[in-house]
Amino acid sequence: MTTFTRIPDEETPSISVDAARRLSKVDPMIYGGFMEHMGRCIYGGIYDPGNPLSDAHGYRTDVLSALRDLDIPVIRYPGGNFCATYHWQDGIGPKENRPARPELAWLGTETNEFGTDEFMHFLSVLSEGKEKRVEPYFCLNMGTGTLDEALAWVEYCNGTRNTYWANMRRKNGHEEPYNIKYWALGNEVWGPWQVEQMTAEDYAKKALQWSKALHLLDPTLQLILCGETGLSPWDLTVLLPNIHHITMHSIHIYSTSNSHVPNAFAPLQAELAIQSAAHLIQIARIQAKIPPSIPVPTICFDEWNVWDPLRAPGEEGAEEKYTLSDALAVGIWLNVFVRQSKFVGMANIAQSVNVISPLMTSKDGISKQTTWWPLWLFSRYMRGWTVGCHVRGSAYEGGFEPRWIGSVVAGDGGASWLDVSAVVNEEGWVSLVVVNVSEEKSFETELKGVVDGEVEVYTITGANVKVANTQGKEEVGLKERKGEIYLWETFDYDVEMGNGRESFRGPDVRRKETGYKKVSLGRRQRTGEVLSQL
Repeated sequence: MTTFTRIPDEETPSISVDAARRLSKVDPMIYGGFMEHMGRCIYGGIYDPGNPLSDAHGYRTDVLSALRDLDIPVIRYPGGNFCATYHWQDGIGPKENRPARPELAWLGTETNEFGTDEFMHFLSVLSEGKEKRVEPYFCLNMGTGTLDEALAWVEYCNGTRNTYWANMRRKNGHEEPYNIKYWALGNEVWGPWQVEQMTAEDYAKKALQWSKALHLLDPTLQLILCGETGLSPWDLTVLLPNIHHITMHSIHIYSTSNSHVPNAFAPLQAELAIQSAAHLIQIARIQAKIPPSIPVPTICFDEWNVWDPLRAPGEEGAEEKYTLSDALAVGIWLNVFVRQSKFVGMANIAQSVNVISPLMTSKDGISKQTTWWPLWLFSRYMRGWTVGCHVRGSAYEGGFEPRWIGSVVAGDGGASWLDVSAVVNEEGWVSLVVVNVSEEKSFETELKGVVDGEVEVYTITGANVKVANTQGKEEVGLKERKGEIYLWETFDYDVEMGNGRESFRGPDVRRKETGYKKVSLGRRQRTGEVLSQL
């Protein structure tokens, strides 16, 4: 949780970090991915047989290496809107016998060359060398699909008995069950773009019946309810009858604006959406008289990103070209998830490869878009417990996208130019992320809560907010500095953000430079005794 106090522009801003005040555990699942049969995400993305960069299974080795570097804990599959007309049985068994089908979500042809078993094998390869496997998260077809079809898919994936679909999995070469625990009850069934769009009342009834049957087959399943944005009447309508049966409630939001500052601040809408959805979950629990001893469902933000569908239409593959402004927006998206970690059990950036993605492929290599770097930093360093922060500084009061964000932040005097989150991990490292949204202002900032020890400073920046990365030319990258600080000396360092430089000055502390490499969006420091002013 981060609080904000507006001060006059001429005063020195400050960031106070209370490392001793652990607020909530950050679930690593917030750094999840998403792979849909859409554009070049699967075919030509993770799966590209015949390409010299692919292994014997057709998996792109450069993509595998990059995704391992992100340390993704969970991947959602196979969609997305794709799910509404996808029949999983088409994608199992000998590939030469699999039917090609018209695909109605993105108006393509689905060859079914890549299906359930290929995806699970891909995850096993991706998980090599990890202590825990990359978890699969499957989305059921609640459009043209049936309950029988859903039950059969769960039986195929998780069945251990001598039954038809479990034996079919064995026949296809997979003796042991996949033990898939996360299953979504449809995707965006509220949307007019969906095949078999439903009303909230109809979906609520259908989800309840499916949940009961699925849990009879496998009581260990963690079911995710199809919410809307967390700000919609739909969310409460579907939660009320289903609250007993779900582990998470799914919401989706994409942010965008053609202007830099509204674009960077647009993810703040997700903060209110999470808080709103959490309150609706509590209302549903109260109505159902659920005792406090029963775990509270969390929020599954299983589609989020910067995306303008007019700029990058889904039917054309949605291959966004991301700028530094978009990278700062992704930084704020991730700050929101860390700040709201009490309520968020999973989040999945849409998507992991090529489709509105931080990672792009070509026939001869990959490129890491600007948005790759905040994801990399957060996944690597922003783990542990969210800790208390307080920012004192100047604020932005201009236009927002959507406009209602302005009324929400007005109570704090506007949106802080410095968007902040902080965590402390198991080893006592404090990681602080500061996103400077301003193109014009650099801030010399007092950092309170600093203690003696090692320091790593990372920066993500570029020449201006419009620059983008392409293969072989990285305009936005990562810079890293390391050092040590001592309480009895003076400390001063700069962090480049956006188009300017941001200076932090700690009280009576100095940085002793010990090394310099490449970038980041944050700051890490070893915790010790918290300073007296905190």
